Parts: sequence; structure tokens; C-alpha cells
Amino acid sequence: MDAPIILCGLGKLGARVLEYLHTAGLPVVVVDTCCQPDDSRLLGARLVRGDIRERAILEQAGARHARAVLILTSDDLVNISATLMVRHLNGDVRIVVRLFNAVLIARLGKAVTNVFALSTSALTAPLLALTALSGDTLGAFMLEEGRRQVVHVTVSAGSTLVGEPVGSIARQHSATVVAHFPVSGEKRLLLDVDSAAHLAVGDQLVVCGAPGDVESLLMPGGDFALPTIRWLAWLRRNARMALRTLAEIDRAVLICTTVLLAVVFGSTLVYRFLIYGEQRSFADALYRTISVMATGAEMGEGEIRGWQKVFVSGLRIFGAAVVAAFTAFVTNFLLRARLGWVLEIRRIPEAGHVLVCGLGNLGFRIVEELLRAGERVVVIECAQDSRFLASARRLGVPVIVSDAAVLEVLRQANAATARAVIAAVNSDLANLEIALLVRELNPKQRVVVRLSQPALAQTLREAANIRLAMSIPALAAPAFVAALFGDRVSSLFLVGGQQLAVIELAVQPGDIFLTGKSVRALTQDYRMLMLSLARGERSVALPSGEDRFRSGDRLTFITALSDLDRLLRREPLMDGGTKRADRGEPAAPAQRA
Repeated sequence: MDAPIILCGLGKLGARVLEYLHTAGLPVVVVDTCCQPDDSRLLGARLVRGDIRERAILEQAGARHARAVLILTSDDLVNISATLMVRHLNGDVRIVVRLFNAVLIARLGKAVTNVFALSTSALTAPLLALTALSGDTLGAFMLEEGRRQVVHVTVSAGSTLVGEPVGSIARQHSATVVAHFPVSGEKRLLLDVDSAAHLAVGDQLVVCGAPGDVESLLMPGGDFALPTIRWLAWLRRNARMALRTLAEIDRAVLICTTVLLAVVFGSTLVYRFLIYGEQRSFADALYRTISVMATGAEMGEGEIRGWQKVFVSGLRIFGAAVVAAFTAFVTNFLLRARLGWVLEIRRIPEAGHVLVCGLGNLGFRIVEELLRAGERVVVIECAQDSRFLASARRLGVPVIVSDAAVLEVLRQANAATARAVIAAVNSDLANLEIALLVRELNPKQRVVVRLSQPALAQTLREAANIRLAMSIPALAAPAFVAALFGDRVSSLFLVGGQQLAVIELAVQPGDIFLTGKSVRALTQDYRMLMLSLARGERSVALPSGEDRFRSGDRLTFITALSDLDRLLRREPLMDGGTKRADRGEPAAPAQRA
């Protein structure tokens, strides 16, 4: 019997991970303190009830001979304690642990060998950000040439995709078609996709490509095909900001400022035309005015006489009073209105930005992802003491410190004309309320809702037409499953009931199995869809079938999770009882990656 995978903690995330492991046909032992033997979430897995930190419980679950251990409770201290105990019992087993503390995530893997510490916020933030920008995301991963996104496209009536062959769609958008589900016909995945098949209304495609390319593919005729709103000109936007800010300044400040400017202007004219004449310039006249009013400079009795002395004396007295009043009124206004806050609100774009509601661990990571993508971001955060508030402002992001579940606050953030709104506060109820309020402002607005309950997310998608209600456990679970296979698996997603994995594989020196093998032969043997071939400093996207692998090459491809283990064991596909060696190519020895 195969060594089991031990799953510690059957919470929301643990239950979702167990679903993936069950679909893959992997043996699992669940360790949990609250779960009952008749719990439907177990899906037939063996249950060991007890504290995952106890040695006897872990031994009963089979930790000494386990294939891997997943530790997924919501308590960092419990997870770390269990990790150390598992490592004490089994020095070689792979451990995938869930942590919230970013400092611990970066250091635990260095302190304890063969431990992969993952954060749900770090895993899900890129997916939520990409979903907000494009309208759909099944998975995301990095290639050497940049991020790639896997999306689900439905061909709707009136779409420009209708009647186009699958192959031409892929070429036009520089993307790879992973699956094609025609309205009438069999589902086709990976190598079985027919590039000559013509798309009809209702057909569904799963496509992998750069975010900008797949976004353009999602636009034609889709529900999210809203026109991209171009940014207002920088000068026009800042002029509007200045005018609106001036309109809100107190009347006393405006009157005092007007009087001060009038006195300076009038005095400058008197000095220039009546006192100095043609002997001095306007600059000299202005300089003398400011000197007399503000600095207490010597009035120059030798240069003036008669009425001029009276004028200068009055200017000194009246100027001092006006300057004092101006200073008092402006200081009072700044203390009450907090000018930084006023200017920050004025920096909110009229349209085209992405509004993020909630600046916690997840919200701040989403902001970072959006900024990397070159998007303008506005944040609403209710907690004035949020530890990410200063960091977000240093990044140039306007932050409204208020409750996002208030309609007027959403109006102030221009939620109705934003490119997308992401509701990412820590409360499912608050996120639902934000989504409904945004839809009230703009029924067609793209709203991405962060939820912790997978069932609630599915209900909202089906019953409330909030199609981008995203469950955090559902988004993070594939990454935890992928970590069981090590660094090779960079992403995992479900397509047509089958788990597909994005695999990164390097051709090691002396690997006689891969060296010299053609792309076509490898992809056919293991039913894989090649995405990229990196050779030295050069990366070949979508390599041809005749390319042959060399030592040092780095491959990225998509394959079914069920075929991954066979690939690592170097077992070619059995085709009608005949291996590839019987078709004229030499058979390769069984060899682990």
C-alpha cells in the first residue's frame, strides 16, 4: 500500500485540500481534534482524533512512514510545534505548513529542512488581483518571461470569437488553449484539443497566457466587456483637484488671503510708480513691500518724505495685523481639516482605478500586486491604526480611513466608475454588504468578493449573480497540494473535473532520458502541453515539436496530476499495449527526476 499523506487540521482550508487529494486518488489520514468519524468532509479518509502536537497521535497517524505531511490549522504556534514534532519523528518527510506570520514564513524553511511554509494571503492575492483586472482566473504562475494566467472563456452570442478556429484564436492572442468544451461534442484537454475546430455560441475554452493577452480574449462580448476608461490628463486631473480643494477652504481663510494679496499688490504698485518711479523695478517694489510687512526691515527714512512716511507706517502696522490673522486662520484650518487628508482625497481618480476595500494582510498584498501591474489603486480602510496604512501611503496609494460598507464612502472613492472593486475585509458579511452597495451604484461593476465560506461563495455566484465571489480556501488549496510535489509544481487547477498541474523541470547533466529527446516525443508520451523552453539566457515560448532538449534546459508544461508521478518515474504511456520503443524510438530506463 502507498505511504499516506497526513493532513493535520480539517478546517475550511483542510477540507478543500482533502477534496483535491481525494480527486487525485491519493491515500490520506486526517488528524483533527473536533472532527467526527461520520463527518461527510472526510470523503472516506481515515481519521485520527487528537492534538497534532502530540507524539503518540502523530505516530498513530503514521508520521514515521508518511509520504508527506500537511499542517493546516489557523494557529501559527500549533503549526510550528507540530512541524517540529513531525520532523523529530521523520527526518526526511516533506512538510507543508500554513503560517500567517510573514517573518516566520521566510525563516522556518531555512531553520528546518524540507519544510515548505505557505501563506494563504500570499497565495491568493495575485489571483484576486488578476481576477479584478481580467474578470476570471483559474490559476497563475511565473515564467522567466513574466506572469502567466489561466482563464475560463465562454463564447457568448455576438462575440467575435464565434466561427473562429481554436488555433487562430491562440495565435492572435499569443496564448495556449488548455481545454475546449464544445456545446455539442466531447470535452478535449491538452493534446486532444482540435485546433481546426470552429467555435460556436456556448463553447468554453480554458486558455493560458500573459495577463494582458488573456484579458483581451475575455473582452469580446463577455459580461465583463466594459470599455477601458483612459486616465484623465495629469494637468487636468491636478487642476480639478486644486479647484475642488479651494472650494472647501473656510471663508475666513479665503477673505484673509484675499486681503493679504490685495495689500501686497497695492503696495507694490505704490512703491513702483509713486515712490521709486523709473529708478527701481517691480521686483524691487515687491521686495520692499514684503520687507516692511513681514521682516521688520529698516524703512529707509532717508529715501522717503511726507505722505510716503505715513504710507510706510500704515503698511507696517496693517501688514503685521494681516499677516498675523492669515497665520492664525490658516493654522486653525490645517489643524481642523488636516490638509494631507484633503489632498489625498483629491488624488482619487475620476475613473479607471481599482478600489481595494480592506488593508489587512491580504488587502496590502493585493495592493502590491496591482501596483506591480501598473494599475492606479485606491484603498478604503476602517482602522486608523492599521499597520499597513503608512506603507500604502508611502507607495503613493490614496487611503480613505472610513467604513467601506457606507454608501457615501464608496461614492467618495468613485466606486461606480472604477475599473474594479475588491472587497477584502476580514468579515464575510461586510464583504457581501460592500458588493451589494457597489452593485447599487453600478449594476455592471466588476466586484471581486473575498469569502471564507466556499458554500457561500458558490451560492452568491449562482443566486445573486456575483460571479467573482472567491473563496480563500478554494483559491489557496491547490497551492498546498502542489507543494507536496516540491518545487517542480508551480500551480494546480481544476479543469473539467480533472486536476492539471503546471510543471517546471530541468534537464540535468547526464539525464539520458531527456537529453536529445524531441518536444513532440516527450509531450505525446506524457500527455503534456509545452508552455516554455528556457535555454541559457534565452526563453522559447511555445517551442516547436522538433526542438530537442539539451543539458541545462528548463521546461515548463501543463499535464494532468495523474500523469505527474509516471513522468517522475520515467514511465512512457502505454498505447495499445505498445510502448514508444516499439514504434522506432529507444526506450528509456526508469529513472527518478
